[in-house]
Amino acid sequence: MSDRKELSAKYSPSEVEDKWYAWWLEHKCFHSEPDGREPYTIVIPPPNVTGILHMGHVLNNTLNDVLIRKARMDGKNACWVPGTDHASIATESKVVAKLKGMGISKEDLTRDEFMKYAWEWKEEHGGIILQQLRKLGASCDWDRTRFTMEPALSDAVIATFCHFYKKGLIYRGVRMVNWDPVALTAISDDEVIHKDTQSHFYHLRYYISDGNGNPTKDYLVIATTRPETIMADAAICVNPKDERHFHLHGKKVIIPLINREIPVIEDEYVEMDFGTGCLKVTPAHDAHDYEIGLRHNLPVLDIIDDRGCLNEKAQILVGEDRFAARKKIIGLLEEAGCLEKIEDYTSPVGYSERTNAVIEPKLSAQWFLKMEGLAAQALEAVESGRIMFIPD
Repeated sequence: MSDRKELSAKYSPSEVEDKWYAWWLEHKCFHSEPDGREPYTIVIPPPNVTGILHMGHVLNNTLNDVLIRKARMDGKNACWVPGTDHASIATESKVVAKLKGMGISKEDLTRDEFMKYAWEWKEEHGGIILQQLRKLGASCDWDRTRFTMEPALSDAVIATFCHFYKKGLIYRGVRMVNWDPVALTAISDDEVIHKDTQSHFYHLRYYISDGNGNPTKDYLVIATTRPETIMADAAICVNPKDERHFHLHGKKVIIPLINREIPVIEDEYVEMDFGTGCLKVTPAHDAHDYEIGLRHNLPVLDIIDDRGCLNEKAQILVGEDRFAARKKIIGLLEEAGCLEKIEDYTSPVGYSERTNAVIEPKLSAQWFLKMEGLAAQALEAVESGRIMFIPD
């Protein structure tokens, strides 16, 4: 009885977990090599090297660990491949913020100098994440640890791109994207956070043209939240069924301040019971307007640069930030007698998850993969029951 060990009154994680995890690793309990057993493989959804793990990662990796350990107990050749993701946009914003705290601007660095800091960030935070996974008890095959920017994986991305391109499945086209003017990149819809934001409805007068580019005494009123984009207007749109605006059909109007003539067009997209029933169409700076522009073959005039400032095509307030330009153009419109009234308005505005900058809709040449055939195969796999989603 003398060699019996007393059980501690309290559970001590550091004693138990560190001891057993070290034993598992020493005996290569998580390592696997291909053999005759049924394979069961999970590639870890790689955490971004943007910081440290959060509770979402803990939940996700716990579920993976349960599945992989059950497969091992069932005699399958279970392999859980660990790794981290470079997540370039998200990681870059973190590195830029760190450099800013050091008094260094990204613009003052060469590409190689910036990449040196980025790799230092990856080594530090990627290492922390992998150690945290170990601390959780994750039964990964650590001999197979990967990083998504390794040369072999980068080569695989290029090879895959070429594979689909040669099959004719990859094409390029101009599309409206969510542009982050601080990160200077397009971001996905999932990375846009919509917040109810206090703004204003500016009611502006657009004088009807006499047909020769001269304003008459008659005008129509346009309500807009973005008066700084009027210089990019391509048309004024009314609903063809709206009796209030029948007299405008076939007419042209003058854009305030720059005195450019644009047509009045008709499209059922315009809601008759919203605002004044007249919509300014700015194809370069609004996704819905872009679609209207395609339907009516309207010109596209992009007056906002990558950093969110007005460019030379704007003609006025060139170089001004879009929000500073908004304040200034209201003063100019008032002086010109083109500001009817201002109303308070709350609307959902898209913000970048990465930088908290207000998203600018922007036309950009992007690469796309044709999904018709691939989507049909994926749908069939689910509908036939070969792939099951849990919960259903």
